[in-house]
Amino acid sequence: MGYFYLIIAIIGEVIGTLSLKSSNGFTLITPSILVIVGYGIAFYFMILSMKTIPVAITYSIWSGVGIAAVTFIASMKFNEKPDIFALIGLSFIIIGIIILVSLSKMGANIS
Repeated sequence: MGYFYLIIAIIGEVIGTLSLKSSNGFTLITPSILVIVGYGIAFYFMILSMKTIPVAITYSIWSGVGIAAVTFIASMKFNEKPDIFALIGLSFIIIGIIILVSLSKMGANIS
């Protein structure tokens, strides 16, 4: 159940982060509400996921997948195309998460 909660937390974080730009400095009501609701969902479900997943694993997956998703969606929605160095950096983040989850002893504590 922990990973299900983590997926919901990631979706909430991505919605909140993308809505930050759309809120125009919290001057537009709908995106501003989405920021608050998105981050509320993100943190609530991240708390639930940490009941069964170690904090380092939870946070690394949440932040890394969130960064990759925001970069991908922002490239389409805001025309913010990542260059080669951004793609290399994202690759390092994803590789780091894979190493942490699959090779680290921290990942072995997952219920």
